[in-house]
Amino acid sequence: MADQQNPATAKDGLDRNPDKFLSRSVYDLISLKGRTIVITGGGRGLGLAFGFAVAEVGGNVAIIDLLDEPHHHFQKLETEFGVKVKLYKSDVTNHAGLQVTFDEIVKDFGRIDGLITAAGICPDEPFMKRAPESVARCMNINVLGTYYAAQLAAAQMAKQEPTDFNPRGGSIVLIASIAAHVASKGQTTSDYCASKGAVLSLAKALGVELAAFGIRVNSISPGYMLTDMTIDLCDRYPWLADIMTNEPPMRRIGDRTDLKVPVVYLLSDASAYHTSDDILITGGIHAGRLL
Repeated sequence: MADQQNPATAKDGLDRNPDKFLSRSVYDLISLKGRTIVITGGGRGLGLAFGFAVAEVGGNVAIIDLLDEPHHHFQKLETEFGVKVKLYKSDVTNHAGLQVTFDEIVKDFGRIDGLITAAGICPDEPFMKRAPESVARCMNINVLGTYYAAQLAAAQMAKQEPTDFNPRGGSIVLIASIAAHVASKGQTTSDYCASKGAVLSLAKALGVELAAFGIRVNSISPGYMLTDMTIDLCDRYPWLADIMTNEPPMRRIGDRTDLKVPVVYLLSDASAYHTSDDILITGGIHAGRLL
């Protein structure tokens, strides 16, 4: 009798079904419906914009921030998208406290399907004048805070039960920076650059190590992005506004809108075969500055 084995499940492990692309639409692939995404530093800035992006495609949002009060747009996030949104006050550098926060999130939401690590600071002071305590604070928040959050999220992702919307594992998106690739003109941010270089390398290493658990890890390196803090910075140092507007080849500063779809892509099934990578969204400045 001829071998009746399904060729799509052959012993060599090769999936021989070339027609899978017909079964899922782009809208289905990009959806985060039913999933819970944790966002550190989500009370304002880039992190808050990521919260809106997740909610707009149906995801539930658990925000971790040390702020006493989030940006006033947080109320809009809570009320306008028909998903579950909750804010947790916690310090990402305090591992024990952060563990309690992640336990609370799992109790409230039932699971964790994705993580975005947007908590970070960017000190600006000449290298020769940097105080050890200030350098340590930057490294603790940007590197250890990212590491701890990724570790706690991955531990939950690896052990939780599969669902129809997430059969296994999850996705972690670490927020790096153009500063991990090139020095910032007009600024002296040595420890920030070093910290974001560490985040970049961490994403690559974790993507390899956690692949066996079905957990993908990638990073995004934004260039200059317009936020309330950026506006305040440019008001105080007008030459930075000129640099951020005219240095990128695209001749504009980035808007948080430019990051919404990329972060959803990395969290969703649309990027199911994408891990250990960094996506640069810089207006081209990582490739060169206009003369």
